[in-house]
Amino acid sequence: MSLKSVKNKIKSIDKTRQVTKAMEAVSAVKMRKSQQNAIGIRPYALSALKILRSISGSIEAANHPLTKARKVEKTLIVLVSADKGLAGSYGAALLKGAYRFIEEKGLTKENTALIAIGKRGYEHFAKRGWTIVNNFERWSDQVSFDTVRPLAEEIKSLYMDGTYDEILIVYTNFISTLKQVVYSRKLLPVTFESVEEVVRGITPERGKFAEIGRDIDAAPVKEYTFEPEAGEILSELIPILFNIQIYHSVLEANASEHSARMLAMKNASDNAKDISRELKLYFNKVRQAAITREVSEIVGGMESMKVRE
Repeated sequence: MSLKSVKNKIKSIDKTRQVTKAMEAVSAVKMRKSQQNAIGIRPYALSALKILRSISGSIEAANHPLTKARKVEKTLIVLVSADKGLAGSYGAALLKGAYRFIEEKGLTKENTALIAIGKRGYEHFAKRGWTIVNNFERWSDQVSFDTVRPLAEEIKSLYMDGTYDEILIVYTNFISTLKQVVYSRKLLPVTFESVEEVVRGITPERGKFAEIGRDIDAAPVKEYTFEPEAGEILSELIPILFNIQIYHSVLEANASEHSARMLAMKNASDNAKDISRELKLYFNKVRQAAITREVSEIVGGMESMKVRE
């Protein structure tokens, strides 16, 4: 390899490192924003959960269309995946976890359909013959509570009209910056336990926001006097809590994706730095050897001239 080609390769690798460093910084900001958005809805979700806790055993709660369980013949899975790559093993781990979950539940292509959030999951399952009810893309960068509303309304409609008897969601749960776990749970029918699990999971186990997650059991359950009736409150409260479950799952998946991409870009930047350093050492060695050879030739020429004199 010539010195010129080595020099060009060093420049190319250094430019690549600049790009990966920038992508690492962007992913870190997006990861933190997803966490902050989740924390932002927590006080609202916690208050709603406490109200639901006090009336979860009522007849109205048991008879609500979104809480009433029935025999499961057809299942709908909401799969939250990424739109883009360059996130290390994030995509492969999600698909592996989804297939493991499908196998554990004994689901098949005949009795199961999917709603895909993200391009990667949609393309994978569509190519393999799975029924895709709908596909939502470009949610990984900016997602709000209003963004998930059309999805929530579609899922509720498919459940209430009897098209599907059970709605499940599969996504990557953000544990910490270095750890994300593929997670699955039931969306419909709604249960108090599933809602409580989501509210508890809004705060991570470790990190900046971990402390505020310890108040869920701190306040005693209060007795409420309902106006209007509990049934009317439930008709408003349960759909809202259902929307929060979906919104939180998407935020968790986004935080996991951006965290995985941040780590992947950091590893790429570190590798580029190491390769650049090795090439620079090689370049310097080759250049020094060339200089030494030229000096030796000059000295040898001068010596031969002296001998002739």
